Amino acid sequence: MTEGLEALDKIARVVLDYHPKRKMKAARKRKRMKSAIDRAAFWPTNRPLRYADLFCGIGGFHAAADSLGNGMECIFACDIDDACRTAYKENYGLEPKADIRTIAAKEIPDMDILLAGFPCQPFSIIGSREGFADARGTLFFEIARIIDAKKPLGFILENVRQLSSHSGGETLRRILEVLRGLGYTVEHRILNALDFGLPQKRERILIVGWRGEVAGFRWPEEKMPMKPLSEVLEKTVDARHYVSERILKARKRAHTSKIVPSIWHENKAGNISSHPFSCALRAGASYNYLLVNGERRLAPREMLRLQGFPDTFKLVCADGETRKQAGNAVPVPMVKAVLEAALHVRKS
Repeated sequence: MTEGLEALDKIARVVLDYHPKRKMKAARKRKRMKSAIDRAAFWPTNRPLRYADLFCGIGGFHAAADSLGNGMECIFACDIDDACRTAYKENYGLEPKADIRTIAAKEIPDMDILLAGFPCQPFSIIGSREGFADARGTLFFEIARIIDAKKPLGFILENVRQLSSHSGGETLRRILEVLRGLGYTVEHRILNALDFGLPQKRERILIVGWRGEVAGFRWPEEKMPMKPLSEVLEKTVDARHYVSERILKARKRAHTSKIVPSIWHENKAGNISSHPFSCALRAGASYNYLLVNGERRLAPREMLRLQGFPDTFKLVCADGETRKQAGNAVPVPMVKAVLEAALHVRKS
């Protein structure tokens, strides 16, 4: 990189002084090369970035990191759910540990970046909304414990959108206070999977942090074209996915859709709407909460596609488990975009 800059300087001095437009182009090229050097100064460049995947589920963060190429290496994963650990090991060749509360920080390898979609139920409108009063809410402090002990260069955390408004914003304020108190620059924003090419309306809060002061971070702004449902839905599915005649007739009486294909959504009040995309997959929702064309439930492969998992992802669990796993997963293209942006920072 340094040799390239020196060569460019010589060309500018000897030739480009006589060509103002070329001189300006050369200056812009030098600036881009200099920016690359600045960015590289924050993260290690002589080896893959090592990351820990906490509350890993079936590996949405892992799939995102893999899609970036060979520049990242997972050195630790954990999840309390047996079926998730099985699916993770089958797909990534790494067996996650179980309950993070039983794992001492010294048992976790050193990492460059920590990734975690920490349990969202305590902050969700679907759950009790008791936040830190709920025992599972304190799992955030397990993240803080590991960040404090291992001091990664950065982290990315994901949670439900309602975290931002829980207790009038006090829960989020406390989380940010803890992270900043550990010595990190912290940014947060609500993002929607619809803006990252997925036909699923899924709003999530992303919290990104770097140790010390950094510059150059920009949230992903450019919206990706939405993949049509026709590319997500299977041509044929097993008969077990179709609803009963009673449910089918009730749906058709309650709603008529002009959109084909569409996902029919029934809210908690029993109102039905249809869209050319899916509403958010949910782990604990009614079995018939989302219906394709009002006729059948989503097949396991379709649910994984809605979250951005590649078709190479192996289905190794029962339908019910896969449905729960997909409902808890992070949208792969969304966290990939945030991860890419987080890696393009430089020391301030």
